[in-house]
Amino acid sequence: MSPRYALYFTPPPGSELAGLGAAVLGYDCHSGEFVAQPPLRGIDPEELRTHTAEPRRYGFHGTLKAPFSLKEGASLDDLKNAVRDFASDHRAFAAGTLSPRPLGRFIALTLDMPSVELSLFAAECVAALDGFRAPLSERDLQRREAANLSARQRNLLMRWGYPYVFDQFRFHMTLTGPLPQERVGAWLESLEHRMGEERTLLMDSITLLEQAGPDEPFRVVSRIGLGGQE
Repeated sequence: MSPRYALYFTPPPGSELAGLGAAVLGYDCHSGEFVAQPPLRGIDPEELRTHTAEPRRYGFHGTLKAPFSLKEGASLDDLKNAVRDFASDHRAFAAGTLSPRPLGRFIALTLDMPSVELSLFAAECVAALDGFRAPLSERDLQRREAANLSARQRNLLMRWGYPYVFDQFRFHMTLTGPLPQERVGAWLESLEHRMGEERTLLMDSITLLEQAGPDEPFRVVSRIGLGGQE
């Protein structure tokens, strides 16, 4: 199978926020290395490993444009150049502060207040770079359509390859897979305790990641600064 690519926000390598995500998930998508998961208060080590397995292969991120295969005739260099051009036309901005919250049975860092600027930025990213995306396979369509999508989400899936874009977009940085309902409170308390002082989401870059194969983790190809900054 061909590689897949994704356009995410990832915190700067070495930052407190990047360290939090890598430690909780047990994977650093910038280095491509699996890392030790320090204990979380009130969470058994096996429970920690099990319930972070699903998001681990994606790395700690906020989705801007969901994973896709390149269309025929497009190259990674073409995509890089297009992302660089798009990024150069946008300035960095503070989107707000982050806190851990449940999203269904998952827990993710989400914004304390919605950011119109971030929603518009993500929408532009989806639209501007969609020309590189190969059509979804039948398998991908079946998997997505099995997720109990609304009519609006199905239409977005068919047009843009992902159901949670534009008015359906909600920025989040996933920290767990689906949890037993009775454990959500304990995880929330533990993750809130682990959060440091760095809670502001500074949207300063777009990160291009590659997944070499279906069972491989995503790894950063390049982190491209907004406004032409490296």
